[in-house]
Amino acid sequence: MENVRIDKWLWAARFFKTRSLATDAVLAGHVQVNGARVKPSKDVRVGDGVELRIGTVTWSVEVTGLSDKRGSATVARTLYAETPESTKAREEQALQRRLARPLGAELGERPTKQDRRRLDALRRSQRRS
Repeated sequence: MENVRIDKWLWAARFFKTRSLATDAVLAGHVQVNGARVKPSKDVRVGDGVELRIGTVTWSVEVTGLSDKRGSATVARTLYAETPESTKAREEQALQRRLARPLGAELGERPTKQDRRRLDALRRSQRRS
């Protein structure tokens, strides 16, 4: 096998749970192959660079293997090699998310009815601005 469709490869490498989610991500422009936006039918080869964004997380990987069938997670991990910069950036972003306090955390345990109304008002005011 010399090449595989990008949507199949993303699904086989377990970046997305379904192939249709992979296709939607490619169509939305969240996936780039060798720095260029691609269509779901674009073929990837070993050695290609793939950049993808899943939510707020950005991955930068190099294709090291090809598969059009979804296998176990250990097999899927052999299909790509993540760049050290990408790994470092993802770890820093995960740390920032862990350290960030969610909205309303200063209220304590379970909010009272009055606290809940204040929290709802705060959320409404932040959506408007």
